[in-house]
Amino acid sequence: MPDSSWNHIYDTFNPIAFHIFSFPVHWYGMMYVLALVSALYIGKYFIKRDNLSFENNQLDIFFVYVEIGVILGARLGYILFYDSNTLYYLSHPWQIFNPFANGEFVGIRGMSYHGAVVGFLIGAYLFCKKHKVAFGKIMDLVAISVPLAFIFGRIGNFLNQELIGRETDVAWGIYVDGVLRHPSQLYEAILEGIGVFIVVYLYRRYQKFSGELILVYGISYGIFRFIAEIWRAPDTHIGYICCNAITQGQLMSLGMSLIGLIGWAYFSKRNGLKQS
Repeated sequence: MPDSSWNHIYDTFNPIAFHIFSFPVHWYGMMYVLALVSALYIGKYFIKRDNLSFENNQLDIFFVYVEIGVILGARLGYILFYDSNTLYYLSHPWQIFNPFANGEFVGIRGMSYHGAVVGFLIGAYLFCKKHKVAFGKIMDLVAISVPLAFIFGRIGNFLNQELIGRETDVAWGIYVDGVLRHPSQLYEAILEGIGVFIVVYLYRRYQKFSGELILVYGISYGIFRFIAEIWRAPDTHIGYICCNAITQGQLMSLGMSLIGLIGWAYFSKRNGLKQS
């Protein structure tokens, strides 16, 4: 069995980076902010590099819309899909964003990626409708801007000691409560961040219609997420959904890929009919 400082990193690492007065600031929160801000500036980079037809302040306004959508969607998605106290929160909605528990500041815990996607799409749709921007056009920019930023989110999960991996005996495993586990959050950072970015970036040269890249993003993310969760432990209060191996996150990711494939096939056919 391996026995190094890396394997025991959780024994000495503090998820709290520092305090502002009596309020703790977690590394996870800082990584979440870095993910959002980096996505914004990656988008601005590609606008400038590829001379895309966006006005200077459009992306900043879009960022506000989708940031609200992501936070609301991620939190509500977790409550609906993963939290064991769903009925409590639905009957006490003012508690959904309550950062205190028993009088102690603990922050807001529990965010769902798939819920964030839904919130993001709603925010993006409202922005496009309000500011007269083509939905597909801005979605293509999102598809190339988000994956690398997503790496920060998964590093945040790792530093927050959450979404832990399945038991293992690999040399790079991390001890969690005395059990050696895969650092699955870092696997997800590589696959869902770098892997998805490479797929979307390379596919750009084959793009045939506006909005195609976001469909490619959805398909590839779902596949890579499904693969990454092979090494991720299921949520303890949910367990495996079927076959004693498939998690709820994997099923939802496959659903995301399927929706992307259906959308891609539909719009590809419609685009072909327009050109014929």
